[in-house]
Amino acid sequence: MAMTSDQVVEMLRAAGEPTRLRILALLAREELAVLELTRVLGQSQPRVSRHLKLLAEAGLVERFPDGAWVFYRLVGTGAARSLADQILAQISPTDATLLRDADRLTAVAAERASEANAYFATNAERWDEIRSLYVSEAAVEAAILQAAGEGPYRRLVDLGSGTGRMLTLLGPRAESAVGLDLSRQMLNIARNQVAEAGFPSIELRHGDILGTNLADGEADLVVVHQVLHYLGEPASAVAEAGRLVGAGGRLLIIDFAPHDLEFLRAEHQHRRLGFFDDEMERWLAAAGLDHVEVTALPPATAGGLTVKIWSAERTAARIRRIA
Repeated sequence: MAMTSDQVVEMLRAAGEPTRLRILALLAREELAVLELTRVLGQSQPRVSRHLKLLAEAGLVERFPDGAWVFYRLVGTGAARSLADQILAQISPTDATLLRDADRLTAVAAERASEANAYFATNAERWDEIRSLYVSEAAVEAAILQAAGEGPYRRLVDLGSGTGRMLTLLGPRAESAVGLDLSRQMLNIARNQVAEAGFPSIELRHGDILGTNLADGEADLVVVHQVLHYLGEPASAVAEAGRLVGAGGRLLIIDFAPHDLEFLRAEHQHRRLGFFDDEMERWLAAAGLDHVEVTALPPATAGGLTVKIWSAERTAARIRRIA
C-alpha cells in the first residue's frame, strides 16, 4: 500500500540520523535485543531505546517483547520495508562505520554461539532427558508422525538434528535422509542413535541451519525440531528450511508457544521464549509455503510448556488451526 507524503517524510526524518541509520543497518542483519544494540553501538541503553522508539513510531522497525527481553527487527513487508531497503542500499558497502558495527555484531554473535556450544557440549548426553522435563515426548512424537503423514518421503532433511531422534522417528518412512547440526558432540550421539536404530544409510553432516549448502527443493519433508528458540535469526532459518521444500513437499516446525520461563534463557541458552502463530505464519508465507496447520500440545503439568507443531506445504491452500 502506498504511503502519504507525510508518512514518507516521517520515515525519512527518523532514518536521517547517524545512530538510527546504523540501527537500521544492524536490524537488516538480524533481530536484536536492546542490550545487544547498546554493545554494538557503544551507547547507553536510554539513548538507544529513544532511537528505537522513534524508528518504531515512524513504522520502520517492529518492537516485540519476549519474556523479560525486548527485541527489535525491521518491519517485515510493505512500503515501509521497501523504503528502508532503498535507504540502506544507497550506503557504500565499504562504509567504515557500518563495517565496524558489523564486526562488533559478529563478535556479539560469536560470544552467543560460544555460550550455546558450551551448553550443548556439556548437556549433549542428557539432551533428551532435559527436553522430557518440559513436555511429554511421546505425545509430541505421535503428533509429529500424524503431521508428517505416512510417506514414503523421497528425501527427509532434519535441520538441527541434535541426538537424531527425528531421524530415527521418521526414518522408516524415508527413502533417504540427512541430518545437520553444528554441535559435533550432538552429531556423535546422533550417529550412534541412528546406527543402533538400524539406519546406517542416514547421513549426518556438520552444518548450519542458516546456510545448509543443500539444493533448492531437495526434500519432500523438512523438519526443524526444537531449534528456532536458540537462534538470533529464526526468520532466516525458516526461509532456508522453506527453500529446501520441493513441490508438494512439507515443512514441520516444532517449538514452544510463548511462555515466561526466564530460567530457560538464563540457564539453557534459549534466546526466544516461544513463538506466536501469526509471526510463524508470516515467515512461512514469505518462504513460499502455505496450507499452514497449527497443532497445540498443552503441558502435562501446571507451569510446563505448550509445544506447537506448524506444518506448511508448497501448495496453495487454506490456513487451519487444530486445537
